[in-house]
Order: sequence, then C-alpha cells, then structure tokens
Amino acid sequence: MLHSQLCMALLAAGDRWHGDVRHWGGHLNDITRTFFGPVSRHKRFGASLAAGVLMTLPAWTGATAPEVSPPTSRAIDPIDALTEVMVEAPEPRYVSPTRRDQIGRIWAPVLINGRGPFRLVLDTGASHSAITALVALALGIPTDRSPPVILRGVTGFATVPTIRVDTLSVGDISVDQTILPIVPDALGGAEGVLGSEGLVGKRVFIDFRHDRINIAYSKNERSAPGFVSIPFRSLRGTLVVVDAYVGNVRCKAVIDTGGQVTIANIALRDALLRVGATPPRSKLENIVGATKDIEKGELMDTPAIGLGALSIHDPGVTFGDLYIFKQWRLTNEPAILIGMDTLGLLDTLIIDYRRHELQLRMLNAS
Repeated sequence: MLHSQLCMALLAAGDRWHGDVRHWGGHLNDITRTFFGPVSRHKRFGASLAAGVLMTLPAWTGATAPEVSPPTSRAIDPIDALTEVMVEAPEPRYVSPTRRDQIGRIWAPVLINGRGPFRLVLDTGASHSAITALVALALGIPTDRSPPVILRGVTGFATVPTIRVDTLSVGDISVDQTILPIVPDALGGAEGVLGSEGLVGKRVFIDFRHDRINIAYSKNERSAPGFVSIPFRSLRGTLVVVDAYVGNVRCKAVIDTGGQVTIANIALRDALLRVGATPPRSKLENIVGATKDIEKGELMDTPAIGLGALSIHDPGVTFGDLYIFKQWRLTNEPAILIGMDTLGLLDTLIIDYRRHELQLRMLNAS
C-alpha cells in the first residue's frame, strides 16, 4: 500500500534556523503519500505500507549537503536528457481517476526558472514544493549553495539537500526566490511535488474525466449546478480541513491530494468500534516512513465517507497512532486524511482558496 504524500508534505509551519540546518516545521506528508504515479489498488492490501516517498532518502547530517554536479556535456540540453531518462506515465498525461486497478493522480506542468514544464504532484497536504535530484541536475544548480532542511513526515523526519531557484510557476501561480528540497526520484514518473505555498487566493480546477488541471486566480464563483459545495478551514495555515462523517461518526478530514491512500487516527477507529460501525477484524500493516522509521497500522473495512451531500465508499482505511497526527495535534479527536484512492472517485474537484470552499461533482454519487 503506497501512501505517497510528499505529502510529501513539507509542512513548513514556522520554519526556523538551527546552525546550518533549516527546520521546516510541518510535515512531509507521507504515508506513501502519493507521490506519484498510478499505483495499483491491489497493492494497498500488501503487508507493508511505504510511508513516504522519502523512505529511501539519504540521511545527510553534515552542514553541507552533497553536491549534484551539472551536466558536463554541452551537446545535449539537460532538459532533453531528463526527458529521455524519466519514466513516462501512460495516458492521461496529468490527471487520472481512481479505477478498479489503480489509484488516481493529479500532476501539474510546472516551469522552474523558465524551464520545463516538469510534472509535479499537486499536494494540498504539503506546505512547500520539492523536486527530484534529476530536476536539479537538469537545471544545473548544485545542492551545496543552500542549507539542507529537515522534512517532517508521517513516521518521523529526515534531513535533505536543497537548491534555491528564481521562479516556480504554473497557471497563475508564481513563486519567486524559493528553496526547493530534493526528494527521491522514485515517483512513478513525477518529478517532484507542488505544495500549497502559491495557492492563496487561487482556484484549482481538476477534471478527472478529461485529464485537465487549471490553477487561476479565484473570481469568487459559486458552484455550478450538479456540484456539492463544502466550506473548508485552514489548519496550520495550509491544510484544507472539512467536517466529514465516516458512517455516523463526525471527524475532521484533511484533503490530501498528495496522499495515495486514506489514513485515519486511533480516535476515529475507537469511535467507529464503539458504535459498531466497523468490524473488529483488521489487517496489520507496517508503515515505513521517509526516515525509515516503522510504525504499525491497521487496515479495516469502514463505512462510507460523507462529504456534504456526497457519500464515497472506500474499500478500506488504514488506522494508526502516527507521528504526523501528533505533529498536527490531531490525536484526541477523530481525524482522517483523505487520499487519492477516495478523491480520485470524483468526476470534478475544485478547491477555491479565496472562497475557502470545495466544489465536488460525482457522477455516481450515492
């Protein structure tokens, strides 16, 4: 079961400097949180859960991160070279729904320093964007010119190198003079993560049926006929949080487009067991974090997830007393991170950061 979140999540809520290492106080969202490319749904029932695409990340502890040297040959453009070696994803190119045999994804075509586009996973659970080492190589930027950062993930934290770029842009998003952490390149074809740092005041339109993503300034538009509107609030400044129900149990739900699978805390599991809404049977899973820390999780059959007037059936949710819930202070009340296995069942997903509103359409809504 892959939960790829870069959720990643670099959650930088209150970054600070300690010596030569910068701390992003947030999370890297992980349970394998998505990153990233289509993942077969049957894998989520595997014996272990790869928590975080950062699980293979080297743990550099020195003040200076290893250098990634720029290409030595000038005959081939680095961007062309990257295109040759990257894993090509099958059609659709950027946005695909969750199907019986694979989990959906949301990628965005992003320009960095005017080059690209690079395909980055849109991750609403990440406060900051990140790229792979191959992208840094293609841009010709060494990783010893800016300090390493500490990324906090689902099961722990890791220290990674960074690069500083002049611009990062897609649609109406434009982020200038930003530091990008370097993450592993095993992203199923994606080349990094697009975090939420440039989404304030924007409207993100995702059409799963027609492979379309658009990020533009919000015009404060109300939802069209056939859509369900759900107000959301921000947690720690960046997370999209809505009131939801799992069966008859009310909970906080974090919308996590960077997470491949849906995970929940122990408080929600216990609440469901108390009302008999889920069978006591479960399947144990190892959740391996980006820092190689391992935590235990339980895969359990659960009732439908209620979002406003929509009722979405997920084949199973993994419950655990995970590090990230402690970081977010979501241990004492029922909480769930809704990943792409569930969100990819929608027909259209709109996140309006100006209106603080989700607008959802599901063709076969119950």
